[in-house]
Amino acid sequence: MKHKIKAKAQQLAQHPTTKKLLTAAKPEKSMWGFLGIILFIIAPEIIAFIYGVEITAYAKSSLLGTTSWIDHQYYDLLVMLFEEGGSWLNLAIGTALLVWFFF
Repeated sequence: MKHKIKAKAQQLAQHPTTKKLLTAAKPEKSMWGFLGIILFIIAPEIIAFIYGVEITAYAKSSLLGTTSWIDHQYYDLLVMLFEEGGSWLNLAIGTALLVWFFF
């Protein structure tokens, strides 16, 4: 069974459509592609690891005094995003995208 799955995975990796899909999904080699990976994937995770507790405490304290629906949603989103701290999986995905960007 293992050999059958391994053979199917290799066949899928060698298929021309898979190769075409991977080249189409690859980020464009430009300053904006690089900055997009850094700013939208890697930087938020690093910020969450370093300042996650402080951001969550600030958002929870501000959430108690909000009167506006928009402010309530904003602080609730901050709590949701930074409550757990950073994600090693997202950081690994961002790093993999950055490595893939250069190859």
